[in-house]
Amino acid sequence: MSYRVAVRALCEFTAKAGDLDLRFTPSPTAQQGIAGHRTVASRRSAGYQAELSLEGEFGALTVRGRADGYDPAANVLEEVKTYRGDFTAIPANHRHLHWAQARVYGWLLCQSLQLPEVNLALVYFDIVSEQETRLQETWSAARLQAFFNQQCTLFLTWADQEMAHRQARDAAARTLAFPHAQFRTGQRALAEAVYKTASGGRCLMAQAPTGIGKTIGTLFPLLKAMPARQLDKLLFLTAKTPGRKLALDAARVLYPQAANTPLRVLELVARDKACEYPQNACNGDSCPLAKGFYDRLPAARLAAVAHSPLDQQTLRDVALAHQVCPYYLSQEMARWADLVIADYNYYFDFTALLYGLAQANQWRVATLVDEAHNLVERARQMYSASLDQQTLNSVRQDAPAALDKVFKRLNREWNALHKEQVGPYQVHGQLPAKWLNALAGCITAIGDYLNDHPQGLAGNLQGFYFDALQFNRVAELFDPHFLFDVSLTQSGKKRLSQLNLRNIVPAPFIGPRLASAQSNVLFSATLSPRTYYTHLLGLPTDAVWIDVESPFHARQLAVHVVSRISTRFVHRQASLEPIVELIATQFAQRPGNYLAFFSSFDYLQQVAGLLAERYPHLPQWVQSRRMDEAARQGFLDQFTLTGQGIGFAVLGGAFGEGIDLPGARLIGAFVATLGLAQLNPVNEQIKQRMAALFGAGYDYTYLYPGLQKVVQAAGRVIRTQDDQGTLFLIDDRFAEAKVQQLFPRWWQLG
Repeated sequence: MSYRVAVRALCEFTAKAGDLDLRFTPSPTAQQGIAGHRTVASRRSAGYQAELSLEGEFGALTVRGRADGYDPAANVLEEVKTYRGDFTAIPANHRHLHWAQARVYGWLLCQSLQLPEVNLALVYFDIVSEQETRLQETWSAARLQAFFNQQCTLFLTWADQEMAHRQARDAAARTLAFPHAQFRTGQRALAEAVYKTASGGRCLMAQAPTGIGKTIGTLFPLLKAMPARQLDKLLFLTAKTPGRKLALDAARVLYPQAANTPLRVLELVARDKACEYPQNACNGDSCPLAKGFYDRLPAARLAAVAHSPLDQQTLRDVALAHQVCPYYLSQEMARWADLVIADYNYYFDFTALLYGLAQANQWRVATLVDEAHNLVERARQMYSASLDQQTLNSVRQDAPAALDKVFKRLNREWNALHKEQVGPYQVHGQLPAKWLNALAGCITAIGDYLNDHPQGLAGNLQGFYFDALQFNRVAELFDPHFLFDVSLTQSGKKRLSQLNLRNIVPAPFIGPRLASAQSNVLFSATLSPRTYYTHLLGLPTDAVWIDVESPFHARQLAVHVVSRISTRFVHRQASLEPIVELIATQFAQRPGNYLAFFSSFDYLQQVAGLLAERYPHLPQWVQSRRMDEAARQGFLDQFTLTGQGIGFAVLGGAFGEGIDLPGARLIGAFVATLGLAQLNPVNEQIKQRMAALFGAGYDYTYLYPGLQKVVQAAGRVIRTQDDQGTLFLIDDRFAEAKVQQLFPRWWQLG
């Protein structure tokens, strides 16, 4: 068995040393980096060989990569690095790493061409000035071979361990048994579909109801498929914390914790949840866990692979025992885990860690997208941007004098946009070229300033800078899948505006990322209709779609459509009293715990207030705006097995999905809304665009996303095959056939 490793990955493992240092450096974008490499190559002689593929072996190691360029006439191998700002600010440990890469490539070249020696050059290209700074050394083939052998020897012990682990992992996967005595209803069909999908390298959309054990039902068959498909990683991607917990629990059931667990499981969390010293800057001068990070990393890494699952707490314990940063240790361990459990952002965002590593290392990965109905809106957020003129004015007040000129120019071009504005809200078909040029100039100036004054990256300036970078990045992608709109407000005599770049169809970004994986499984209780998700997520036309049989029966859930009440905004006041009476009557007939869902906090509070006034003896608890985790848990703690009362919540909010209240903890729900998005100019523009692109403006904008929220909320009532409950769907539109077609098949309307 051989172990393949990229030159960059090898050198990052063996040659990284010193501090973790994330002080601001105005790094080029990926596009700027590519352009910089092309510029350098274009300046070379006709015989210059760019992007030269090289490969070599050392024992069981196969080392390969692409050298930036080789000039046969001068016998010079170049390693090109792009940068912005002050060349002398490039840290010494970075140059050390760059030289290591150049020397490994140097030996691979000498071996390939039988060269006795070669000139190695580090070429640092400033993307602003387009000037090159060149460092050059001459190395004999013998010295380069010795260096190569040294790096490989350092890595080989780890590689041997990894190969042994891979063999053990695959052997365990082949013999892995389903952890329960039997499959639940629908669970076997789901598992078989997942296995076939993975085996065929396809994409599966699985609409699978709550209660069948979707997490185990998808993880188990994918683990079984790993050896045959030669998969390097499984990526379990989820929208919310409960999804990560379910995946970790499933992994523990499939592989009970032991000293030598054959499956390495890693949980990735957000930086702000993993940082030990949030008040400190991320560099060796400020944070003790960044000081000497790369010197202590090898021991921490070795200790970490002995633990599985590496959940947040376990990884923190390992990190602190070795005095390294938990967050950046988790990023390192993403390279060595078999199953990575993480938020959608880690694979689908602009700068997604897992996607970047998968591409750089040519990993064969399979994705599991949990609660996939959430991916549409989350992906839209990832690829959208906004900038507020009020924020700009606030930043300008405290900005350094060096930035005054570019800020004035940006504000001047911003004000010029208002001359074309015919109302408070307007959609524009094109982006404002002069304003974008001013924004680019502003970004460059802030970057240059922060390069000279790293401590200046704080407060409002930092926030505005990152927002500007995001806006600029999204602007480069602008096409009919985006809306560009301007919202104008009057502030005294001043007219101020907010500029928004709204992604409404993330398919061009999500589709290719899914396509790069060996197989994908998207699962949720609400993935209907199929075309909606196919269109918006860019799924392949041959994607398999299944609707898994529910383990529940119609007799478990009494579904009542209350069509005599309208919850439309114009009828809201008239609906308050009948809804209160409905809740009170049901509670009197069957006391217990209920959830009542409404379209807004205002609506919720009006009903809750009237209920408290009319029936003060009926216990109630109410969701409030911006509840933290402790407050959300306190809300859920009210639903006890012996308790009684009404919990009021907003549809589509924290309690509309992903919560589990089995048995007597929840015996019924009232859904007083279709969950339709607010009728406003933005949504109406989205409706128009959806109509133009897919011929289904209202359905794609309002109906499908709204009913998905309704079904998710209703799914809180019946969690096990022993549960009994009642569901009231309150609105006359719930009686329409078009709406009822989107209900789960097992529901029987009373």
